[in-house]
Amino acid sequence: MAANSNQEPTDTQNSSHVDATQGTKVQPPVGSLSSLKNLYKSQKDSDGEWTWTEKYPEDAEEAVENEDTLKYAVIVRNKKSNDSRKKLEADSIVIQSPWLKAALAIILKDYPGIACELKRLVIEAPFACFVHRWAEFVDYMRRTDLESITKEHLVVLHDILKYEIGDSITAFEDYVLNGVITFEHLWMLFQPGSVLLSAHKGPLSAFELDESEYMATQCGKFLRLRSDCVDHSGKDFGRHREIIDIPEFVGTKKITGLNAFPWAFHEDKDAIRDELIKRGQIFEKLAGHHYKSYNGTAITWDRDGNDIPIQVSGRIVVDIDSFNRFTPHYNKRYLSEWKPKDLAQFLIDREMRGDTEDGKVTLTPYHHMLARSRTRGYSLKLKKWLDFYVDQVGEVTWNTDAFDKLVLPEDQKELILAFSESQLGGSTFDDVISGKGKGVICLLSGPPGVGKTLTAEAVAENLKVPLHTLSSGDLGSDSWDVEHGLSRILELVARWNAILLLDECDVFLEARSKHDLERNKVVSIFLRTLEYYEGILFMTTNRVDNMDAAFQSRIHVSMEYPDLTQESRRKIWKNFIATAALKSELSEEDLDQLSQLDLNGRQIKNLLKTSQLLAVRKKSELKREFIDTVLSIEKRRPDMAE
Repeated sequence: MAANSNQEPTDTQNSSHVDATQGTKVQPPVGSLSSLKNLYKSQKDSDGEWTWTEKYPEDAEEAVENEDTLKYAVIVRNKKSNDSRKKLEADSIVIQSPWLKAALAIILKDYPGIACELKRLVIEAPFACFVHRWAEFVDYMRRTDLESITKEHLVVLHDILKYEIGDSITAFEDYVLNGVITFEHLWMLFQPGSVLLSAHKGPLSAFELDESEYMATQCGKFLRLRSDCVDHSGKDFGRHREIIDIPEFVGTKKITGLNAFPWAFHEDKDAIRDELIKRGQIFEKLAGHHYKSYNGTAITWDRDGNDIPIQVSGRIVVDIDSFNRFTPHYNKRYLSEWKPKDLAQFLIDREMRGDTEDGKVTLTPYHHMLARSRTRGYSLKLKKWLDFYVDQVGEVTWNTDAFDKLVLPEDQKELILAFSESQLGGSTFDDVISGKGKGVICLLSGPPGVGKTLTAEAVAENLKVPLHTLSSGDLGSDSWDVEHGLSRILELVARWNAILLLDECDVFLEARSKHDLERNKVVSIFLRTLEYYEGILFMTTNRVDNMDAAFQSRIHVSMEYPDLTQESRRKIWKNFIATAALKSELSEEDLDQLSQLDLNGRQIKNLLKTSQLLAVRKKSELKREFIDTVLSIEKRRPDMAE
């Protein structure tokens, strides 16, 4: 007999037989009988434990849902109510009417967890789908093209729901009218598939709600909202799940005062939608890698992956793909595939724009609205991978005069520009071995403050490309650290079409010796890695006399920067004064006198900076007396004494 029969089941076959020769029972092999054995859950004992038994439960009731109940359009399963206004309340309802299911397929379209095509459609209390779609339900009943049997069945269901959730709907409508809500009825605000607003991990952003659920921890109760935003994986756009929790509160609370609320309740919802779409369009344009400027708060992380705000000012490279490859796993944001409704929207949008299908997703205004408020990239100044706020990413302001103001002989400047422009333009010169020796390495040597570092900076500004600056300390001293760090940086520089500046690289250039094997290993790794670099590398050093012979053969251009002449110093003084924030009262005679001082370019810049601080303090223009004051103080320093 079947295990789910309405009658008391019996075993269908004897489990043993008697051996006629020996008069003993012989058990059949394990699992050999083509039948079933029914066991039943026992009552709990005094210790609250139970077991399985062969005894059929005496208090088992006959199944009430049978062939007789199939003829009803709706079955209501009732239970005792805790509501003082009701004796009974529905635990769940079973929709059996095919006409009702056809109507609900339209009313509850795309509602999560509801499949109206099922033979038995069971909907449990508190009937959230009907609460959220009550207006649609009432509007559908008003249609004039419905069959009479459909209308009759809808009235039956309407009367059931009016009794079960009528008070909740009336209370909810009253809350909405007054712009407030209680924690008990909070779930009614959040219809699955609707757009909600929240300042979650940044400025006010839009999310599409998937589902909500009341939960509790040791910290208290809260309503958890599982929502989606639009993000980029570094290769493709997709959906990313965000968890937003609304903690329990007492009494009523203003709906727009919640840390997440439906977009429809925003006092200027059209304006906020347009603002979010505009930001989303910027987010879409930042896909790939882009050289940008940034000024504001960015996000870094602690060891546990928690957000830590950090101030950033300077040039950045937005590059989500590289971020995912070079940061710890907890920083990666995994995306889910687009939903069928997303793909349908993309298709409609593509047809409206007349685009041909090329496999590339172009976001619609709706998906722009859902776009994430942050994007990922690299701060060239801090040398850190960070999360940047989209609305604080700006265009780079290029200093196109930097190269013109560089104090160098014209033939040297022409040579530097020639190899830099040709390399970035895609020089086809190659080694005998393919991929080897394609880069250009330029060594700039000379005393401090004569313009070595400024040369690389001016070239990058002139060519409008990123400049990645490194020192030997950034790479470490261990051979593995140097190889790993340098390989990664060279890969990024080539991807970004950037210029690499290795400042004060004496430790790598110094000739190898027989006694320092670890440093020899570092130099060898450095040489081998540079051999396959395909970009532009500037190296600066103050000591070129003890260079390893292997480096000399790899350097394409070597430039010696002599000490500054009086004419050079005068030009540097004039350039810095011209770009100063304060107006200057210095005369040509002052410049002639100042250029006679034996100062390098960096010292001139620092001296002018300090003099400007004095001028600001005095609320005056930049005067010679302020420079003389700083000079008199500086001469007391041991390194400035005559």
